[in-house]
Amino acid sequence: MNNTNVRILLPWLAVLVLLIALVASMENSGRQPATAEISFSQLLKDVDAGHVRDVLIQGPQIRGSFDDGRTFQTYAPDDPSLIQRLYAKRVAIAAKPQSDGAPWFVSLMLSWLPLLVIIGAWMLVAHRMQGIGGNALGFGKSRAKLLTETHGRVTFEDVAGVDEARADLEEIVEFLRDPRKFQQLGGRIPRGVLLVGSPGVGKTLIARAVAGEAGVPFFTISGSDFVEMFVGVGASRVRDMFEQAKKNAPCIIFVDEIDAVGRHRGAGLGGGNDEREQTLNQLLVEMDGFDPNEGIIVIAATNRPDVLDTALLRPGRFDRQVVVPNPDVLGRERILQVHVRKVPLAPDVNLKTTARGTPGFTGADLMNLVNEAALLAARRNKRMVTQREFEDAKEKVMMGAERKSLVMTEEEKLLTAYHEGGHAIVALNVKATDPVHKATIVPRGQAIGMVLQLPERDKLSMSHEQMTSRLAIMMGGRVAEELVFGRDKVTSGAASDIEQATKLARMMVTRWGLSEELGTVAYGDNQDEVFLGMSVTRQQSISEATVRKIDAEIRRLVEAGQEEAREILTGRRADLELVAKGLLEFETLTGEEIKGLLTGKRPTREPVIEPSIASSGVPDVGKGTFGPEDHAWKPQPRLIS
Repeated sequence: MNNTNVRILLPWLAVLVLLIALVASMENSGRQPATAEISFSQLLKDVDAGHVRDVLIQGPQIRGSFDDGRTFQTYAPDDPSLIQRLYAKRVAIAAKPQSDGAPWFVSLMLSWLPLLVIIGAWMLVAHRMQGIGGNALGFGKSRAKLLTETHGRVTFEDVAGVDEARADLEEIVEFLRDPRKFQQLGGRIPRGVLLVGSPGVGKTLIARAVAGEAGVPFFTISGSDFVEMFVGVGASRVRDMFEQAKKNAPCIIFVDEIDAVGRHRGAGLGGGNDEREQTLNQLLVEMDGFDPNEGIIVIAATNRPDVLDTALLRPGRFDRQVVVPNPDVLGRERILQVHVRKVPLAPDVNLKTTARGTPGFTGADLMNLVNEAALLAARRNKRMVTQREFEDAKEKVMMGAERKSLVMTEEEKLLTAYHEGGHAIVALNVKATDPVHKATIVPRGQAIGMVLQLPERDKLSMSHEQMTSRLAIMMGGRVAEELVFGRDKVTSGAASDIEQATKLARMMVTRWGLSEELGTVAYGDNQDEVFLGMSVTRQQSISEATVRKIDAEIRRLVEAGQEEAREILTGRRADLELVAKGLLEFETLTGEEIKGLLTGKRPTREPVIEPSIASSGVPDVGKGTFGPEDHAWKPQPRLIS
């Protein structure tokens, strides 16, 4: 109960208590005549004289009446003979337990307390019902929030990396500023705009920027706010939301996650008469029905446009679909520039390098990256954020935090170093792949080591040569373990590599038509259908013979990648030893440092582990060792066996 309700309820309760006390006192005064106070000796005399008619004994207090109707009261000592004398004179005797001494109004309040609580609760509910217009607890009222410029104005300057979507929405801004410009030529602005994109790309931010640029009221609501367990509540909220919008027109209504209420009708049982479908029907009528809503533009956002009802997407409702894609490398750089406005940066920070190293990141991911870098700098007691914080934050976001508490044995470190070294060497020698950015044996997230490759530019597709090279890189870790430790010593560390290689090979065979045996035909096209709120996958019918061919082709592609990795590592065994020893000594090597090791150039930074200790458990193959005396790198001629 908030302070407003308390201030309203307390005066009513005080008035009610005073009325009860007044009525009780009037009843007591009207029911009891004037009572005379007599002494105990006088009581005994009146009893012996036969003037007393009845008495009420309540502890030491005695009340009674005389024959002529007068009443009396007195205080009696502990006298055992009093009862015998009353019996002898035939006086009517009544007795009650002694009172606890509480005031009469306290007893009255205790007896009336349950009734007071019920009356107070009823008054509170009645006040709330009156404040919301009489609807039961306001279920039928819209929950849309009205945002104005005073609540944090967002403009297109705060939005970057989505130039195409911004260009589409600038037309709406111009209409809201000057609608006559379009109406004079017979034009009509789209009544609804659907923003489509993956989570985090900035759909909500773009909608707020439209409202900020146009300077109009901005109503925001989630699609789930329309749906309740009570039938008709969602439709009532839709009506109320549009009524509020008409009073503030021109304005924008932003519905986030509209797929919660706009799914296909008739997908389940029950004849399509459920609460969600009634809400959708009301939304369709409000957007384009008999009553036109001039000056009201509905902007909705979803990442599932395929599940929306076709009546919702037709012209006149959501006329236009604006795709908000993941930003490219230039867009990511501009987004980083927006988010670092209030972050003090060191001179060595290069946002272009950070943007190139974050392919696939959305605007929300980049905002989180900048925040993590600022937190790392503060934790390290720095006054500015350096490029190192951005690199560490990027690794934390992409691969997880370092698991410094994980204790690895020397044997596990040795095996991990050769495993990751195998990935790195194969990645440097296959026909087509992305550059190696970093290799590490420091556990992060679910992995105890990894090799990170970053593309030089954003890619929209992948060639067959790149796919087969990728298969070889994935199998390089397992092949390195077999070459160095023998097949009996290989571990389960390649489980994720094998899983990813199998998925890639399956896509090559069943989706991309890259198998000569099966041809350019798509197999296993999964189709998701919604039934009773659940997604049911319907598998395309494939013959058993075709399934066997698919499995054989997948195995052939994976084994071909494994053989390519084996051929590379067998011929580059010395390089594998160099990289493995470098990982054991420094734990993390950049792509440039790996290339330097292979050409005899030692990293300039201090090692994490002493070279003599790092190379103590490495099998000696005579292909190149660390010099423990002067910490110098001594390359040996590369031998190909």
